[in-house]
This record gives sequence, C-alpha cells and structure tokens, in this order.
Amino acid sequence: MSIPLSEPAALADGTLRVTPLGGLGEIGRNMTIFEFDGKILIVDCGVLFPEEHQPGVDLILPDFEPIKHRLDDIVGVVLTHGHEDHIGAVPYLLRLKSDIPVIGSGLTLALVEAKLKEHRIKAYTLTVKEGQNEKVGPFDLEFVAVNHSIPDALAVAIRTPAGLVLATGDFKMDQLPLDGRITDLRAFARLGEEGVDLFLVDSTNADVPGFTPTERSIGPVLDQVIGKAPRRVIVASFSSHVHRVQQVLDAAHAHGRRVALLGRSMLRNMTIAEDLGYLKVPSGLLIDYKKAKDLPDDKIVYMSTGSQGEPMAVLSRMANLDHAIEPGPGDTVILASSLIPGNENAVYRVIDGLTKLGANVVHKANAKVHVSGHAAAGELIYCYNILKPKNVLPVHGEYRHLIANAKLAQDTGVEAERTIIASNGTVIDLKDGDARVVGQLDLGFVYVDGSTVGAITDADLKDRRILAEEGFVSVIVVVDAATGRIISGPEIHARGIAEDDSVFDDVTPKIIAALKEASGNGVRDTHALSQVIRRTIGRWVNQKLRRRPMIVPLVIEA
Repeated sequence: MSIPLSEPAALADGTLRVTPLGGLGEIGRNMTIFEFDGKILIVDCGVLFPEEHQPGVDLILPDFEPIKHRLDDIVGVVLTHGHEDHIGAVPYLLRLKSDIPVIGSGLTLALVEAKLKEHRIKAYTLTVKEGQNEKVGPFDLEFVAVNHSIPDALAVAIRTPAGLVLATGDFKMDQLPLDGRITDLRAFARLGEEGVDLFLVDSTNADVPGFTPTERSIGPVLDQVIGKAPRRVIVASFSSHVHRVQQVLDAAHAHGRRVALLGRSMLRNMTIAEDLGYLKVPSGLLIDYKKAKDLPDDKIVYMSTGSQGEPMAVLSRMANLDHAIEPGPGDTVILASSLIPGNENAVYRVIDGLTKLGANVVHKANAKVHVSGHAAAGELIYCYNILKPKNVLPVHGEYRHLIANAKLAQDTGVEAERTIIASNGTVIDLKDGDARVVGQLDLGFVYVDGSTVGAITDADLKDRRILAEEGFVSVIVVVDAATGRIISGPEIHARGIAEDDSVFDDVTPKIIAALKEASGNGVRDTHALSQVIRRTIGRWVNQKLRRRPMIVPLVIEA
C-alpha cells in the first residue's frame, strides 16, 4: 500500500506519535521513533546491506533527516538485540550527537561499544535486563525477555499517557533454547491483561506456517556432518550468532578437532561473548588460524564469516582463491545461516565456486544446518491471542511479510482497520486506544561508501551501473573560441565496449556536421556544444551498437 506523501499536523497533546524510519518493506535498517510531549525515544538503529544493483556501497542507513534538527529532544536509543540490522547505524547517529543515551542488554551494549570504539566514539550507555523498568523522559519502559538467534534479546513495552505499546524486536518462541532463556509469555499475558494499545511485531516469518524449529535440532546435524568429514571443515555463519558458534565448538570438541575463528567481526564478537559468559569454550579448543595450518586436515574446523556471499568476507575470498586457506577436494563447507532476501545470487555464486574447487558444500537446501531466529505464523497467532492488542503495526519484513502478519492479526480478531500496513516514513498517532495514519514522510536511502556518508546518490549508483553494464565513451573536441570552428578532433575513446575504437569512424562525420550546424547558428557555449555531441553519438551508438554507454564529451576552447 502506497500512502501519499503528506506532512503530519503538529502533534496534539496527550498523543504518542510513532514513525518507522526503516525496516518496513525490507529486511534491515530497523529503526522506529516514538514522540510524546516534545521528547523522542528511538527503538533500534540498524543498517541494510547493499544488493547487486548498488555497486560500491558498503552499508545503507536509515534516513535521519526527520530527527536531525531535534537531536536535543532525543532521550534515548533502545536496542532490542545485537544484530547489525538493529545496531549497525548507532555510530552514524552518535556522530550527530555523541551523548544520546544508548540502552540495551549486556551483550548488546558490549557489541555496540566495540563498534563505537572503532569510530572513536565514547557513548553513555545504560545496561538493562528482562523484568527491569526504566523511566526515560516521558516514557516508562519495561523490558521483556525474548528468544532469538542471539542471546540477551529484549522486547520493550513503552508506556505513556497515550497508551501502552509493545515492540517485540526480533523474536521466536523456542521452548528448548540452548541458554534456557525463553520468550517470557507470562509477561506478554500480563501486558495483555493491562491492555496493549499498539503491537509492533516481527513479520519476517509471518508467511511460514507452523512453528520455527528449535535451535537444538541443529546440533546433531552439525555433529554428524563434522564427524563424517574426511578433511578440513569450514563453517560460515553470522558473526553474532553465538548459539550457532557454540554448537560448532561443541561438535568440533566431540570429534577431537580444534577451532580457528576467521574474520575480524567473528573474532571480536566471540571474544566479547566468551568474556561475558555467553559462549562456553572448552580449554585448548581455539587455535590461531596461522597455527592451524600445521594441524592434520581432519583435526581442524574453521569458523568464518561470509554466509551471505559478501564479496570481501572470508568465505567469498576462499571461493575466489584469495585467502590463505584454499578449499579443495575432500573439504567440507557448511553454510549455517539463512538467505537474506536480495543475497541469493551472491550466495549461490559462492556455493558454485566452492563446489568447483571440489569442496562438499552443505547448506540449508540440502541439510538442516540452520533454523530461523524469527517466529513463524503459529507463534505469532499465539502472541495475538495472548495479547489481544487493540492495534497492530507489522514491522521488520518485506511487503509480503507485513501483509501476511496483518492477516494473522485479523484471523485472531483484530479489526482490519486496526492493522496498519505502513511504509518507512508513515506517521501514526496513538491516543485513547486509537491508532491512525496522519502523514507520510519522504525518506531516502543513505549510502555509506568508503569514508563518505550520504554523499552518494541514486543518480551516482545509476552511473555506476551504466559503467559496469554499458561501458564508457569519451569525445574530445577543440574549437576556436571566436568562430566555433573545429580545430582538433573529434577524438573518441571507449572502454567496456567490445568493438575496436575504429568502429566510431562512421560517427565522426556526423559529430563534425552537428557541431558545424550549431556554430553556424551562433552556438558558442561549450556546455551546449557538449550536449550536441552527446545527443549525436548517443543516438548512433544506440542504433548501431545497441548500447547505452556513459558518454562524456569534452569541448575545449582555443
């Protein structure tokens, strides 16, 4: 559903305004702002990873424009858990104002602080845990334990005089989690009895029927695959998936193998998890990967990043033989993660590359080496029946996920007009149990490209795609400044076009004729003459070569 752009009216007294800045219609960039009584609370601040049509982009941030002029009104940033799509943009927000309080669980804040250290930012943080209540500005916050694919995840209940909001963050209802920490359905029931006026709920698996399998079901499969592997084992997973890494460590230890961690983020995150007690590492199990090369091939497991086919991550570099560890015949590679939408082609390229090298590649499609961290339809229905929310805002998902989640809410009795299918920038006002859309902000993508933030535009990305797909043609002409007569050229050079430069001999007379006609009509401006060249050669290239390259004309006056 596309909501027409419209600026919302000024926020009325006693009303809570909710505006998602990211995470709707996409898997990533999760960020929602809550405004009450002139103060702003932010829940999550994550990044989106680029797709193939965004060449050169490192990260995509939420658009901070709606809050840039109100940084002093922000009373805190609540982080539900430590995944990049929920915490990755925090350093970029704190670049704007470094003393915004950051609130989250112990592991979440440890991961954030390590990230902030790389950005040379010292933040004010507040560590919270399940069952804890905190007053932050006009917002009364209660934190609720939820189970996810990373330890220490929290849902947050937000109380204001306008009503009670419950934001789940990412969650599932694994009843046999590795750490014994289940989603606190008793707290959900208590909040339901109090009356949830607006429920912001994870939609990622809303279109998956039934229940998400338990994380424990992965352990025996990993144990079996690692136990039967004849040579080296390489396991790729998210660098923050502590439970998955734990199961790999346990399986390696059971079969007399040592484990080497590969990738800067994997090393950093697992060191933090071990220091905080979330990761149990048997004595002597871990080994530096440089020393691991001295071990027999059947005595080592490499735990790496790169499960999403990221070009610079360890696994992709292995597949391209651009890493010290080169997979080969007899090696086993396990991709112990899901496919994030948009990454499919990159992941399958890596799988193909590893297979060509002779490795046995085990992944979700041919073995049960991954379970999701998100609640499936059956679990979401349980939540709706327990909470009986007055209004529902599906979040964290592509459009089909949001629609599926809204349908589940309606199946349990939530009225259709009270299930809001929103977009990033949709402004929702809550008061007296009524949530309604009051505006739609115009938000964009903020691209991180190397050291630049927000400087790259969609037009720049279009130019990059043209360069990559269609090639480049430059035309240099020197003209007499007084008469417009051609003194030298046109000199044509092409890159990324299969034909030899001599193919442009046919268009040279056309360019000369077009320039003579323009100068005869009194055109002397070099920009105008450049446009004449661009149109002339552009038409010719399109007709003769069936290409639309980037054309860069240069007219020099002499």
